[in-house]
Parts: sequence; structure tokens; C-alpha cells
Amino acid sequence: LINGRRPGPAGTRGAVSSFDINILPLATIDRIEILKDGASSIYGSDAVAGVVNIITRKDEGGTIDGFVSLPTDDGGEHSRLSASWGKSFNRGYFRVTGDYNKQDELARGDRDYFNCGNQYIFDQTTGERADVIDPRTGNFKCSDLTWGHLWIYDYGATNLPAGPTFDNFHAQFDYDGDLDQYIPGYDPAAGPEDLVLPPGWFPTGHDRQSHAVENADHPFQDEGSLIPETENTTLYAEGAYELNDKVEVYGEFLLNRRKTYLNDYRQYWAFNVNSGNWDYYYGIGSQLSADAGWFGMMEFSPTAITDFFDSEIEVEYQRYVAGLRGDFSDTWDWDLSFSYNSSDGDYWDQQIFQDSIFDGEFTIGDDSCVGTVSSVRGAPCVDIPWFSEDLMAGIFTPEVAEFLLGDEIGNTEYTQWSVDGFATGEAYELPAGPLSIAAGFHYREDEIDDLPGEHTLVGNTWGASAAGNTKGKDTTKAVFLEVDVPLLSDKTLAQNLTLNASARYTDVDSYGSDTTWKVGVNWQIFESVRIRANQGTSFRTPALFELFLADQTSFGDVRADPCRNWGVNLAVGDITQTVADNCQADQSSIGGPAGGFAPDYAGGTISPTVITGGGFGILQAETSKSETYGIIWQPSFADLSVSIDYFDITVENEVDRLNANTITRECYESEFGFAFGNTEGLCMLFDRTNANFGIDNVRDSFLNIANQTNRGIDYAVRYGTEIGSWGDLSINLQASRQLEDTRAIFADTSEDLNGRIGDPEWVGLFNVSLARGPLSFFYSGNYVGTSDSTDLLPGNGTIQYFGTTYDAVLSTDSVVYHNFSVSYEWADRGIKALIGVANLTAEDPPQVTTQGGTDAEIDFIGNSVFYSQYDWFGRRIFANLTYTFQ
Repeated sequence: LINGRRPGPAGTRGAVSSFDINILPLATIDRIEILKDGASSIYGSDAVAGVVNIITRKDEGGTIDGFVSLPTDDGGEHSRLSASWGKSFNRGYFRVTGDYNKQDELARGDRDYFNCGNQYIFDQTTGERADVIDPRTGNFKCSDLTWGHLWIYDYGATNLPAGPTFDNFHAQFDYDGDLDQYIPGYDPAAGPEDLVLPPGWFPTGHDRQSHAVENADHPFQDEGSLIPETENTTLYAEGAYELNDKVEVYGEFLLNRRKTYLNDYRQYWAFNVNSGNWDYYYGIGSQLSADAGWFGMMEFSPTAITDFFDSEIEVEYQRYVAGLRGDFSDTWDWDLSFSYNSSDGDYWDQQIFQDSIFDGEFTIGDDSCVGTVSSVRGAPCVDIPWFSEDLMAGIFTPEVAEFLLGDEIGNTEYTQWSVDGFATGEAYELPAGPLSIAAGFHYREDEIDDLPGEHTLVGNTWGASAAGNTKGKDTTKAVFLEVDVPLLSDKTLAQNLTLNASARYTDVDSYGSDTTWKVGVNWQIFESVRIRANQGTSFRTPALFELFLADQTSFGDVRADPCRNWGVNLAVGDITQTVADNCQADQSSIGGPAGGFAPDYAGGTISPTVITGGGFGILQAETSKSETYGIIWQPSFADLSVSIDYFDITVENEVDRLNANTITRECYESEFGFAFGNTEGLCMLFDRTNANFGIDNVRDSFLNIANQTNRGIDYAVRYGTEIGSWGDLSINLQASRQLEDTRAIFADTSEDLNGRIGDPEWVGLFNVSLARGPLSFFYSGNYVGTSDSTDLLPGNGTIQYFGTTYDAVLSTDSVVYHNFSVSYEWADRGIKALIGVANLTAEDPPQVTTQGGTDAEIDFIGNSVFYSQYDWFGRRIFANLTYTFQ
């Protein structure tokens, strides 16, 4: 909330869901009020776990404020400049604030702990690092995105190196001219079905030695944005004027322009049956020039890399508030306001044209597409040199780049307007005090119109979503009532006892209606001890994008099929017995083979189609129930406050999207699957449709998951004292212990995430400040507790690497980020200067094993876990200078 009123959302595409708090200038904020109780019955459906209310400044005078944060390593710099001026007069006030805020890009290559992911595996006997060493550098091999290679699918060759599989057999070009001294190559071809590669190409990835020299640290990767460059320019103004002694008119005005640029890279590929074997088996003729020098009864998939995948978003956001407020009497106030919010965002993307991939793909018996036009754009066709080492490394000729690459601009408009009114006052005088009442209404209309770029609309973007026009609107009507009832006052063990109750009736056109409620007790036992308890419910209808998203299609990854080579994967500990049992039992219920999948099933569909859409008419509303209980101790003998609060929040029918890999993986990992006489609900969200029973048509639309529960305890301690000539000391401690974080996609399929990486049981904040006249010192420590996802690995913390078992790291130690600053104020000149250091000891994010991290679905970049609790920037020096004037 801003000044007690809901701001409208901003963003583009599916990111239009909430207000972007970064656009509100810090210079205009007076204070922030936080209510940790569920408060949907008063503030609306989003207030499931509490409310953050930002109160803006209404004082007189001006400030000019500058801030800069400089990491000790390049990348991720942050700067801000703002100016604010307010004026009070006889019947009102106004304040105007301007703000410029820039976050510089943090690229992956800017930090060592992000730019090169190693295996990070350990010998089970010695405990020493056992990563494969790249002989070209003498360092642990980077295990990131491979480049400069082609995938090889074996259909009949007999001279392949030992141990090739669907996963790990590649042909890589010798860019440095020295691969022959590190790997042996392959046996001479004994027949036309055997592998033959052109000079400079070598088979890799089939054993530890050849895997060590696979390229996996391309400059494109290092240039990719982890945190994109973002510029925010904001103008904010507000004011009020007394029309008479009873009525005041007020208004707020916010304009913001946000521009974000993201550097990115990607792989892209085609599938080509090389012509050499077709000449032998089918007598088509001599080998084609496109794949000259490549022979063998197999299929090749040239897999290239490009940095032509950047994007930019520019959003213009407007917010206007106009209202009247006043009082009926000395004890009754009222407020009536109108709010209008508009977000207009353009999103620009670089794309690879799908018709260029398909039409320029090598086809049997056709040496060139020159002279034809592409099937969608009608562009003159250019042969794509799929077997070229330059293309594999991201180097294009101008002609190929023009045919293959392009860009587009989409636009998202989101408007919201609302009318709010309430009255509050004292209704009756009870023995323990006045009974207070608040009653009000809320009327809101939301509308979205998202029009993707021209190529996305016609489905001509390779590897990206094809999408239509997402367009829809909704109307929300609500009325609410709150009462505050004093029950006891000045009694033994009840200095004050108050009951608070509220109810809200909400009606939404797209869904229907529901009633939410909240009941709370505030019990002041005696002066120093107070107990509080609250129970409440919430009701949230799906957002417009969740309802009206036009159907999108994209394609997934064949390697996401859990049943591919399940026999081998079970033997080496890469899957659980449950997955194996479900694959073996899976028959024709979803298009699988009648006898279940064989242990050596090689997979089917190359790129499953993933279908995503809105859930209008299908999705149910989210509902939740929250409980909070707390005790506060504030003794009279010290400036001390201690509180402990227990919370328990359960959300049912949460609206979510699972992603295609989660759908297929959890189908077979479930103990409610095929092997147990049931059909897990997720298994109904995809088909096996082709002759090889490959996964296809994964339906990853918005759906309702059964429930999610979060329980925990919040601790807070605040202490202040004067320590003689040293000055005024203030100490604050906040900590949260999470007791439960369970998530059930379907009923009876609950999974407890508590304590896993990204979801630690303990987090905390400790700070100490010492003020001595104009000089102040400040220290804070941010604590992130231990976490462990080891149990998610089938091998219980071990992984297999070319037949050997190694220990994996899938847990984190606790981390403390130390921050220190000192400030000095020249009060007579209105100047205050501050300088400090964040992440003083330069703590890196925790490191995990890459292969195990992927299997355990941990978010990581390089070897670093990638969650918001951890500092991504490293040590940085910051400074702030403020000038205050009247």
C-alpha cells in the first residue's frame, strides 16, 4: 500500500502482477509500517501474510540526496540521485520529488564464483577434489554450456569410441589445433556405416579423458547478464488543501519510466542425417557439399551458440490519486478516493527465425535451398552452414545472419482504476472504553492487452513461445466491516483486553464471490507483558494473465524424459527405484508401450511441444487461512522490547505453473504412479504420441495446486541505552525459524521443502548503532542458516561419473554478511555524509556440485547457489551524501 491505498501493477507479458516497489523514490518515504498478520478482510485478497504500508513525507523543506555503491570487483555498480521539496501553507501542503536510479549490469563473467562451473566432486576415500582436469589449462574443467560441437546419435557404426551414449557423445572441432595430443580419436572405418569425421574434428564426451577437453566456457556466457542494467526515472508529487474546517481535498501523482537491458546467449540446433550413408544404402548419389567429409550410419545434430538473444524492456507507469477526506464529528472520520494506474510496456527481443532453421536445414537429396523463399517470411533462402566450425562458435557470415536472425517488439498495456471509501469512528462507550467501527467499500476494474511481436504471433520464433493476443478484463467489488471491542480495562491480569474482528465480502466477475474474516485478541496482562492472537482467511481470484493468457507453444528437451535408459540410470544411482518401477509399469494409459518401457529405452521425441495458456473458466480462486500468536515483553526498568510470534499459513488451490520438466519428472517420481495401481495427476498433462513413444504435447498451463503450508516462529529484540560519554547505543535482533514449508501439487502428495537449499530453516538480522553527537557508527550482520538438499539425489549424496562413485556437495553452511558504516552530520549546514562497506569479508555464495545440483533441481550459476538470500555482488563500498534545506 502507498498511504493506505493499493497501487496498480506494472510490467510486461506475464510479469504484470504486482507493483514495482523500486519505482517509488526513497527521498519521498517518511516511514514504512508493517503488519505481519493476515489482513485480507480489510485490505483485500493479496494480504495473505500481512501488509506493507509506505507512508510518504508531508513535512516542509527540501533534500538533495546522492548515493553510490561500488563493488571492489567491476560490475554491479549502483547510483541514485534524488531531490525533494515540500511546502506547507495556511490550508494545506505539497511535496515534489524527482529521482534517478541506475543499477549497472552484473555479468556472469564479472565474478569468479559465477563464470565457470566445475564438477565439484570429491573422492570418497580421501575427500579430495576429484574433478576432471582440462589438460589445456591445468585447471578444473568448466562444466557449463558446451559449444563448438555436434551431437551424434549412433544408428549402426561399429568404430565409435568405447562407451558412447545418447547423452555424452559429441564431435568437437579442434579450434586450438592440439586436441590430437590429448585424446586418441577413433578407429578407422571398416565399412560405410562407420564414423568418419572431417579433418580437425574429434569425438569427445565418451570417456573421462575426452570429456576433459570439451569446450564449455565461451565468452558469450561470461557476457550474459545476471543482473541486467536498469534505469529508473521517477517524478512523484502529492498535496492536500482544506476546502473548509470539515473537508480536505488531496491528490497524488506518480510518473515512472523503467528501462532494462539484458545480455543473453543461447544454443540452437538442427537434425541432419548425413548424406554419406544414404549414398551407400539407397544409391542417392555422391555426398552433398553441406556435410562433406562426414560419413557413417548415424544422425548428426549440429549445435551452435550465439549471443544474438538480447532483450530490452521499457515501461512507462502512471498513477493518479484524487480524494476527499474529512470528519463527521470529533470521533468520526471518512475518506473517499479515486485511483487510476496505467502500465504501458514495450519489450524488444532478438529472435532466431524458425522457418530459416527448418527451410535451411539440410535435407536428403537436396544440396541447397538457394532460389527458394522461407515458408513464413518469404525471405530469399540462404544455406546455413550447419557443419561449419565458425557457426558452431557463433560466427556468422552477413548473409546467414540476415536470413537467420531478426528482432521484434511486443507491447503490454495494463490499466486499473478503483474507487475506495471508508468511515471510521467510535460508536458506543463501553465500560472498558469506546467501541470503534470501520466500514468501507472497494470497486476496481482491471484490463490487460498484451500483443506479442509479429514473429511470435505467427509462431516463427525458434526455441521460443508462439503466442497470441492476451486480452481480458475483470471487475472486483467488495465491502468490509471492522470492529474493535474493548472487553476489559484496569483489571487484575487484564490491564487491557481488546477484541478485533473484521469481515469482507468480495465479488469478482471472472469467478464469483466469497467472504473472508479475521478475529484477533490483544491482551495487555500488565504493563510489561502483552499477548496477541489472530486468525483469518483470504480469497484471491487468479490474475488477468493467469486467466486470459492466449495459448503459447514452445518446445522442451527430450533429455527430460525420466524413462530414457532407466535401467542404466538405476544401476548407477541416477534415478530412484520408484522412477524405475513407474517406467516399467507405464503402458498404454498415456500412449506408452503395451509392456512398459524397456530398461534401455533410448527416448523418442526430439523436442516435445509445450503448450501454455490461461485458465479462464477452469481455475479456482486461491483461499487461505492464517494464524498468528505472539507475546511481547517491555519491562519498565529498561528500554527493552522482546517479542516471539508463531505463524501458520495454509494456502489452498494456489495458482501456479509447474514447467514441463517438473511435470514429466514428478509424474514418474510419484508414489501414486503407474506401479502403484494409480495414475498420478501430473501424468495426465502430457502425451506419448509418436512411434517411439516419445513425450509430446506437455500441457503446462496455469493450474491449481492442492495446498501449501508455511509455519514458523519470529523472534525480535530491541534494546537501547546511554553508555556514558560513549553515546547512545541501540541493538536490534530479528530472527525467523521456519518449522514447516510443505507443498502438495495434488492431495496426498505433500513434499516438505523446509531446510532445503534456497529454503533455510533459520534467517536473521542483527544490528548495532552508536550515536555520539554528530558522529554515528552502524554495524549489521545478515545471517542465512544451513540448508541441505542431499536427500533429493537418488545416490544419497553421491553421483556417478564414468562408472565411478563420487561424493557430491548439496548442502550449505551458514553464512553471515557483515556490513559497517559511519556517518557524520553538520547540522548547522544541513549536510550529512555516510560511508560504509557491505559484505565486509567478501563472502561468496555457497558452492554445490553441478551434476547433482541439476538432479536435485537447485538453482545455481557456475557452482554458486542462486537465491535471493545470498549476496551476488561481493564486497562493495558505498557512500551517501544528503543536503537538507528549508
